[in-house]
Amino acid sequence: MSDHAESKMAIAKTVISAVGSAAAMAMVAHNLPPEVQDYLFFGLRSLFSRFSNQLTMVIDEFDGMESNEVYESAQIYLGSKLSPDTRRFKISKPEKEKSFNMSMERNEEVTDCYKGRKFKWIWACKQIQSSREYFYNPRDMNSTLRSEVRSYELTFHRKNKDFVLECYLPYIINEAKLLKLETRTLKIHTMDYENMHDLSAVWTPVNLDHPATFETLAMDSEQKDKILKDLDRFVERKEYYRKVGKAWKRGYLLYGPPGTGKSSLIAAMANYLNFDIYDLELTEVKKNSDLRRLLVATANKSILVVEDIDATIDLQEKLSSRVADPSNESHEEGSKVTLSGLLNFIDGLWSSCGDERIIIFTTNHVEKLDPALLRPGRMDVHIHMAYCTPCGFRLLASNYLGITEHQLFEEIENLIGIMTVTPAEVAEQLMKEDEVDIALKGLIDFLHMKKKEHEEAKVEEEENE
Repeated sequence: MSDHAESKMAIAKTVISAVGSAAAMAMVAHNLPPEVQDYLFFGLRSLFSRFSNQLTMVIDEFDGMESNEVYESAQIYLGSKLSPDTRRFKISKPEKEKSFNMSMERNEEVTDCYKGRKFKWIWACKQIQSSREYFYNPRDMNSTLRSEVRSYELTFHRKNKDFVLECYLPYIINEAKLLKLETRTLKIHTMDYENMHDLSAVWTPVNLDHPATFETLAMDSEQKDKILKDLDRFVERKEYYRKVGKAWKRGYLLYGPPGTGKSSLIAAMANYLNFDIYDLELTEVKKNSDLRRLLVATANKSILVVEDIDATIDLQEKLSSRVADPSNESHEEGSKVTLSGLLNFIDGLWSSCGDERIIIFTTNHVEKLDPALLRPGRMDVHIHMAYCTPCGFRLLASNYLGITEHQLFEEIENLIGIMTVTPAEVAEQLMKEDEVDIALKGLIDFLHMKKKEHEEAKVEEEENE
């Protein structure tokens, strides 16, 4: 055999021997305990990283006992970056949510490209043995932190370190917020006074399944356009609010008789903005300090609703009693909700501890409200919820009966034009029958009856005078 052939044979033997050793080591490592496997895995990675121009950034799940916003954002963001080549990934769906959540599986890799730069992500989970029998995680009692430490490892070229900190990670946090907003199920939160001591449990959420939209609202089209433009302008002016030094909030007052669609408008606003609703029942709040805790516990991108503000709390009477008896002011402030307390929180603490919030007051009697509550900056937009109009009737007929024209429309519109009937009353009549003609004739009979009652009441009033 020639020297050249012998040299090739020696190289082949060396390669085969190395491959065999690596395979043997892999088989041995496969049979080792998980914590030992993790130790070897991280050790080898550390060894190779010493000879690389790559930099690895570790993003732990928790910073002490607090959750890490970067970790949570990466988890959401990378779920949208799983490629067709990804062989394993996790999928989940909370019981009360509508959409599925996808995320990386343990020790899987995802490559992301952003502005011409390449970034490699690994979700690393390290098994641990806790020295404590019980592990308490205030955010999740069933957390796997009892047995493992989880983190994301972001690897990139060393020269991109500043770019990652200044551009890439802020981009991921912002994208995660948008993805979470798009996929989440809207909630309506009601106060749980029994848990007032715990800010995380003071509001109880349930799914908001109200179908109201601006397209289905029986409201004047010009008024709807005005509201939509105001909402769009509000959500787009974050930097403007910061520039002028004002809290990023907007106040709406909805006033008008019962049945004119105030609750439907609130639901339509929530569906349009994708904002949660917090329903504040002031009659259940005993003192200003409790009101402060409730308001502080509300989230960004939310609508705080105080319905029937004139009926739920007689704020003016409380103020007048304090003026009459100044010595009782400190006791009154500590034991009851007052107008000044409510306004202070709207203007001050609550408005300065969050962003993108809307507060809505509703009332059936706007004339009963204190002028201090109505000024701009507190209630910026006043919306009169009027009785049903011919335009509103046509929209209701389209929603409930699926028609846009009918020979009876003219008679109904004439009656509605001279009557005070609410959209809720019209909708109730249209829902009584499935057959169009019968439903419309029933509405006409109802309107004639209302007209007769109105005329009789007017005659009786004149006779009494």
